Amino acid sequence: MSQLFSPFTLRELTFKNRVFVSPMCQYSCIDGMPNEWHMVHLGSRAVGGAAMVMTEAASVTPEGRISPEDAGIWSDAHADGWRPLAAFIKAQGAVPAIQLAHAGRKASTYSPWRGQGAVANDAGGWPVVGPGELPFSSSYPVQKQMTIAEIGATVEAFVAAAKRSLAAGFEVLEIHAAHGYLLHEFLSPVSNLRTDEYGGSLENRMRFPLEVCDAVRKTWPQHLPVMLRISASDWKDGGWDVPQSIELCKRAKALGIDLIDVSSGGNVHDAKMTIRPGYQVPFARAIRAGAGIATGAVGLITEAVQAEQIIADGDADCVFLARALLRDPYWPRHAALELGDALEWPDQYKRAAVNAFGK
Repeated sequence: MSQLFSPFTLRELTFKNRVFVSPMCQYSCIDGMPNEWHMVHLGSRAVGGAAMVMTEAASVTPEGRISPEDAGIWSDAHADGWRPLAAFIKAQGAVPAIQLAHAGRKASTYSPWRGQGAVANDAGGWPVVGPGELPFSSSYPVQKQMTIAEIGATVEAFVAAAKRSLAAGFEVLEIHAAHGYLLHEFLSPVSNLRTDEYGGSLENRMRFPLEVCDAVRKTWPQHLPVMLRISASDWKDGGWDVPQSIELCKRAKALGIDLIDVSSGGNVHDAKMTIRPGYQVPFARAIRAGAGIATGAVGLITEAVQAEQIIADGDADCVFLARALLRDPYWPRHAALELGDALEWPDQYKRAAVNAFGK
């Protein structure tokens, strides 16, 4: 058996392999509700052989959506909407997972194919909040600085969303603290200019994200894992970086976070990134070694041998795939064959099944 298709256990949950579906916004909801598109999108990746299938970012409040078409889980009705999707994913032998998010100052913006920048209030947009009043860029909304009470209420919104996620049948939670969204905005010194207990020092900038981690971990069942997605670097001098990320992950581990989903960027519009195949894998390796916590690698991981090497070399414990799985929902099945393994096929497809020798 290849390393990529070996089992992986977090707490009492065992994943059948180490290929995970990364959260990918579909911009296809009405009032945050998942629909038939999401059933086919997520369900086909579960049939395709991935061990964990994660939803797109599900906002914990209506105002936390990236766009008016983004998903949410801020009401019991949303939990009911997600329930059949989680059940179908699990029925295919994959673990259903959900990412809880708040977009902060990057909320109320257009879906990629509908426009750019801020959505006006009379076009379906809304006022946005963040650590201060500095917008992401000149075309993005100007944010309102969150009060201490609003920070506390947002922590409670994450807790309520976690409870709804459990009721919906999800078995893994991921807290989104990456890509320039709310929790990342508080972490980074280039976006958090506050002078109170939530700004300034690293300790203060970590406070809000760690409060969310602590509250969600205490809410989620002890036998099930909680993951944290971070951007390990802002790709900007003076911004959030790997040493700060390692310290955050040490603290998150102490609170019971089980795995760090390691991405980068998204917090500044003028980041100078060096993009190449596997360009973010060194971040996952550094955090795995520096914080002593399991990590997932992401970013231009497209080939079976490439993913196998990441796991075999100990750079990460799993790989999160996005665009590769958009192009091919059955990427895990094809990768397994290439690596000399064969995944169990659904009964409905077995008449077309091939084994590790391609027959």
